[in-house]
Amino acid sequence: MDHGSTAEAEIVDTGSLKRRWIIYVVGIYLLTLGVSMAIRAGIGISPQSSLTRTMTLVFPPLSQGTYNFCLELIMLALTFLILPKGWEMKNFASLIPAFVLALCLDFNLKMTGWVQLDAYWAKVLLLLVGDAALAFGLFLMIRANLVLMPIDMFVNTIFKRTGWKWGNIKSCFDLTLLVMAALIGLAFLGEVKFIREGTLLNAIFVGQYIKLYFWLFKRLQARKTAGSGVTA
Repeated sequence: MDHGSTAEAEIVDTGSLKRRWIIYVVGIYLLTLGVSMAIRAGIGISPQSSLTRTMTLVFPPLSQGTYNFCLELIMLALTFLILPKGWEMKNFASLIPAFVLALCLDFNLKMTGWVQLDAYWAKVLLLLVGDAALAFGLFLMIRANLVLMPIDMFVNTIFKRTGWKWGNIKSCFDLTLLVMAALIGLAFLGEVKFIREGTLLNAIFVGQYIKLYFWLFKRLQARKTAGSGVTA
């Protein structure tokens, strides 16, 4: 997601800060609910989730939410190392939503622990529903326009430092996480875990869902504007 894009600027909420924080937290919850559903589908998950999920098998005492927070913490440190002159103390605030995300992720994984599907079509359906929830969570977080997560901040910092296309940087970052997850799986578990066809479906559908939500939001806003004009 290019947080500087014109499309995002059009849907950003610039109103009440309290309302935006509520939207942001709801977005985090829906995102983690989507991630949990994708994990329970059992046919492959996103690059970031595949790495943190693999780590829970390598060293089970730590939860996936904990590993996710550790990854965000590492990304924040790398952000400072890449562009120390542009570092601001307020960047530490990004750890707050990262911590909330970790808590929500562990909570939703517990709440969905009972889900066990046998039929392949049901697994695909659950994955697609999970990706829809994940994407809507991201959409709400974009709309709230508050604090960037450390991972997004890291990608943005690479963008500022190099001038490369944001999408290309994000793709390379995701590929790096996938390779790390695969190598760790092979080294410690003897096989690659959580990287399957669902990983590809996630890469395709999450972006398409977000585009759909953008389109629906703009349509809704256009109708409201038209309605206001008729009333006036």
